Amino acid sequence: MLLYLHIPFCHRICPYCSFYKHTPGSTPVGAVVDALLAEAAARLNECERPPRTIYLGGGTPSMLSPGHLRRLFDGLRGMIDFSTLREVALEANPATFDARKAALFVESGVTRVSLGIQSFAGHVLETLGREHSPDEARASVALLRAAGVPEINIDLMFSIPGQTPDDWRSTLEETLALTPEHISAYNLTYEEDTAFFESLRRGEMLPDEDRDAEMFHLAREMLEAAGFRHYETSNYARPGRESRHNLGYWQGEDYLGLGPSAVSTLGGVRHTNAADTVRYVEMIGSLGRAVVDSSALTAEQVRIERIALGLRTASGIALDWLDPEGRSKAGQLAAEGIAVIENGRFILSGRGRALVDPVAAELI
Repeated sequence: MLLYLHIPFCHRICPYCSFYKHTPGSTPVGAVVDALLAEAAARLNECERPPRTIYLGGGTPSMLSPGHLRRLFDGLRGMIDFSTLREVALEANPATFDARKAALFVESGVTRVSLGIQSFAGHVLETLGREHSPDEARASVALLRAAGVPEINIDLMFSIPGQTPDDWRSTLEETLALTPEHISAYNLTYEEDTAFFESLRRGEMLPDEDRDAEMFHLAREMLEAAGFRHYETSNYARPGRESRHNLGYWQGEDYLGLGPSAVSTLGGVRHTNAADTVRYVEMIGSLGRAVVDSSALTAEQVRIERIALGLRTASGIALDWLDPEGRSKAGQLAAEGIAVIENGRFILSGRGRALVDPVAAELI
């Protein structure tokens, strides 16, 4: 079982991000930390097994003060045996921590920090509304190294308006020079309820599939040549340094999500928390939980999710997950060189990795 904690706070709202988040405003950060711990105390008892990984996402977990971080991790340690965990991951913005806080990450048991750097080109960071500079991004990696963080992931984005192939190549080169254990390279998508989506709707920004493919394959070529394994559509790792938490999602493990807007899937039932921080805190205080929707997944929903997520990974999907029509299409795709079929599994080839979404639509 995987444990996810959603920290909804950000100093600044990025124009491309569709996750539930907001500036601290009138909601006391301490009240949210206390609510997270109260929810954990109540809902961990619902799980058949203790968590094997913990992931703090958001939002920006690294903007929590040292006091709030200590309170959160001390509370979790009172409920979970950290010595049994395979990974404790935390998302961080380069502009939100210093050497003292980096040391606190390690002291708290964090084994993996995922840095939202996105680009080393200043004009691209400006387009994305990021609050850090390229120099701050480089310095943040050095701070984590000095603190002794075991694994560092660098998050990058490509196909951003105004970003050239040379910008992307340069960002990849700078990232490799920092020798992270893991690199995530995400194709920008225009999500509803974001400023970028509104710009797209007005025709001010235009998607470009050819540009997407060019930058996707450039990342794949450069990172694999540097010794990284392309183990998921958007993720590359040094051998043995894959994200244990995210692999659990892609392999269909149960997960418990805590915090406003968090989603859980436990025993074939999906639960969704209130996507409103004030309401979340109130519900935890009065009910001990903030679930506003629960529904049992059908066998067909499970099958579709397993196909869509499994296709993203280097191990692909079992042919048994496909119906007869899907197996026939899988054979056609393999004949076209889009995929290979090995030991009863359908695995996208290097050429097919950029086509994961349309392939999934065909097979489902």
